[in-house]
Amino acid sequence: MRSLIILPFASAWFGFAVGFLSPQDLAAQPISLHPSNPRYFLFRGQPTVLVTSGEHYGAVINLAFDYKRYLRTLAADRLNLTRVFSGAYREGPKAFGITGNTLAPAHDRFIAPWPRTDVPGAVDGLGKFDLERWNEAYFDRLKDFLREAGRLGIVVEFTLFCPYYRDEMWELSPLNARNNINKIGNYGRTEVFQGKDPDMQRVMDALVRKIVAELREFDNVMFEICNEPYVYNLVPPAWERHIASVIAEAEADLPPHQRHLITQNIANGAKKVVDPDPRVSVFNFHYARLTEPVALNWDLNRPIGCNETGFDGQADSTYRVQGWDFILAGGALYNNLDYSFTVGHEDGSFVNPPTQPGGGSAQLRYQLRILRDFMDSLDFVRMRPAPELLRRKSRAAGTVRILAEPGRQYAIYVHQAKMRKHQRGRRYQLDPGPRKATLELDLPPGEFRLEWWDTKTGRLLAQESFRHKGGPRAISSPRYAEDIAAKIWVP
Repeated sequence: MRSLIILPFASAWFGFAVGFLSPQDLAAQPISLHPSNPRYFLFRGQPTVLVTSGEHYGAVINLAFDYKRYLRTLAADRLNLTRVFSGAYREGPKAFGITGNTLAPAHDRFIAPWPRTDVPGAVDGLGKFDLERWNEAYFDRLKDFLREAGRLGIVVEFTLFCPYYRDEMWELSPLNARNNINKIGNYGRTEVFQGKDPDMQRVMDALVRKIVAELREFDNVMFEICNEPYVYNLVPPAWERHIASVIAEAEADLPPHQRHLITQNIANGAKKVVDPDPRVSVFNFHYARLTEPVALNWDLNRPIGCNETGFDGQADSTYRVQGWDFILAGGALYNNLDYSFTVGHEDGSFVNPPTQPGGGSAQLRYQLRILRDFMDSLDFVRMRPAPELLRRKSRAAGTVRILAEPGRQYAIYVHQAKMRKHQRGRRYQLDPGPRKATLELDLPPGEFRLEWWDTKTGRLLAQESFRHKGGPRAISSPRYAEDIAAKIWVP
């Protein structure tokens, strides 16, 4: 059992420790499925869960965004994931009510995989794009972003495509015929991903091959096929399978251990994955406010992720609980949308206005760092969700998650959030009242060590050693508010 150590000044120490990695490290095996437990990741020789609170996917395509400052901020908080979009999709400044939306760059600060031309007439008032040529400045920026992220130990989930939710989003895309000199994409947004236009599909396939080729040297990238393909049924499953095949074919000349993971976005909320694409290794869900996606898809023997949340108001506690709840239920990836990252506030210091759909703050990122530290203190690849070990609980206990390697180590998370109706659907609502929780656990005979940890501060709240004869064992928490975590292990 590794010790959980929260260092108040660890951001400076961490930055120094990872300051420069050798070329050999950067050329190592890409992030992969852990060979002993493929429900988790292996990254640079270490078992890994991916935890972050990151910007809204525009770090590469928004030239005004200082991505190096942003990545240093994530690294200082020991967060190890970010997600970026390719540039085939971008948003306008009013999209989703997000103030300072990084995915909505100023028109003259938008950089795409294809170069602008001198031909006027694009919707944004600038030159049209040439979809038959590549913008080398874009790929230079992309690779520098990956290089900097890799230096800091951050994994990049690269999202290739996104459906166009509204007409104004399609009108801004380089793939729209109004914005390119190639006259490709002369139809509405609902037809873009139907695979009926061979010229459009040729451009999309070429983009996938180019990106995969440019990024093959990096060990810190995974390729996501499409963001939210299920929204309005705009992206057929057959199209997603085709893109997965293009990714796989682009790396077919590499030995299997050098190929990059392919990730797929399955649903908002929860859904059982049926007939999974064998080329896909990671199955992601959005707004998985309850943990059903993990339980429903445990038999896939693959990482289950919540790679987007952030439309549940601005309280840090909401996203802290979502992260802890999902990971302690057996999830392998958690990514909160952090709207405190904007142009000019790449250190995550932007103060979100009341109209913002979500939150994000330095305090939240610190709390998610505690989650990552907690998981890193466990030999989690040997653990599984074990709700059956909870015999009974006091009324004050609320929701209880247990990860366990029975007989050796146990991780317990208790929270006071419940799902409540809201104008946007349902969201967590936390009871902040102080309380104590009593849990009765089924433990084997042996000597055990118990620690209770504060999920907000990383402070050790209580500890004890005990000898147990086997069977039910009651443990009682110290007084806490909102949520608390515990570890039990054989010393």
